[in-house]
Amino acid sequence: QVQLVESGGGSVQAGGSLRLSCAASGATYRVESMAWFRQTPGKEEREVVAVIGIRDGHQYYADFVKGRFAISQDNTKNTFDLQMNSLKSEDAGVYYCAASMIMGSPLSPRDYVYWGQGTQVTVSS
Repeated sequence: QVQLVESGGGSVQAGGSLRLSCAASGATYRVESMAWFRQTPGKEEREVVAVIGIRDGHQYYADFVKGRFAISQDNTKNTFDLQMNSLKSEDAGVYYCAASMIMGSPLSPRDYVYWGQGTQVTVSS
């Protein structure tokens, strides 16, 4: 089992920044990929925001966050952060960190077994 706990959500004005953090514990040695997903109003499925491969550090970003968001990992602390800059109103939603046993930075939420509880991000215009 892997436990994930997110922190760092909150409210910010458009153009502002937030940093989300995900603390992983338990059987983290089994994790091959970590990702941030979000659930935004009107969307039925959680959409991938950013993914990082644990072993090679390869990063993937959804087109709508490229150049604005950055995912990072601290292996000594087992934490995974998402730095979000230049936030837009459409970035508002619940953000989840997730862990996968699959290598290659999978993009589908169905490839992720462990999920955090989610953290709310509100962006006011």
